[in-house]
Amino acid sequence: MTDTEIIEYRIEHLRDRLAQEELAELGVRIELRGARVVIWGSVPDPECRSVLERLAGEELADVPWQIDLTVSHANPPDHCEELS
Repeated sequence: MTDTEIIEYRIEHLRDRLAQEELAELGVRIELRGARVVIWGSVPDPECRSVLERLAGEELADVPWQIDLTVSHANPPDHCEELS
């Protein structure tokens, strides 16, 4: 197996963990860009982001990776929007 194939395998394992284990998070994208794994997308809260970072660290221990996640808040607005 080549290094790229090994990294792709580890990415798939991380995707499986995100879909089946603690998070059931399917809105996150994981791809290999050059020699670096990039994890991006949106998560519902900071705790989810922390779990995702931990799982990525476990699965991609010796692979360069970066994370670019947005925490989206599903709470209703706390004020009225003013329209002009």
